[in-house]
Amino acid sequence: METLSYEIEIEAAPERIWGVLWGDITYRQWTTAFTEGSFYEGTLEEGSIVKFFDPKNNGMYSRVEKNEPGKEMKFLHLGEIYDGVEAPQEWGEATETYILEETESGTTLTCTIQTPAEFKDFFEENFPKALGIIKNLSENQL
Repeated sequence: METLSYEIEIEAAPERIWGVLWGDITYRQWTTAFTEGSFYEGTLEEGSIVKFFDPKNNGMYSRVEKNEPGKEMKFLHLGEIYDGVEAPQEWGEATETYILEETESGTTLTCTIQTPAEFKDFFEENFPKALGIIKNLSENQL
């Protein structure tokens, strides 16, 4: 398992960034860095299952481990979805965490991922792009 961490300074309040991260329209915008047309289904309540899809009905499903609005969101990834069918995976503690910390000039967004090694290059290439989109949306959205 690889631990990857990404951080960006954003000149916006944590609540605004939170809205960009998890709002339906803006989520679809920033996740284009990973897969064009990405979206999620389900609620973000702690303990609930969320399904993350691409336009072909493939993706992954995860349990919301922590949801502290404006501060922290943590997912435990449980398995993959192929053609709409869930396939459990033995990933252990494959997690994805988003932490927002208010600063004097805005907010620091830190994303930490526990991922199998085969996904490392994908995240290394695409997560910085996603953070750039989140920053742009958070600082420039009307």
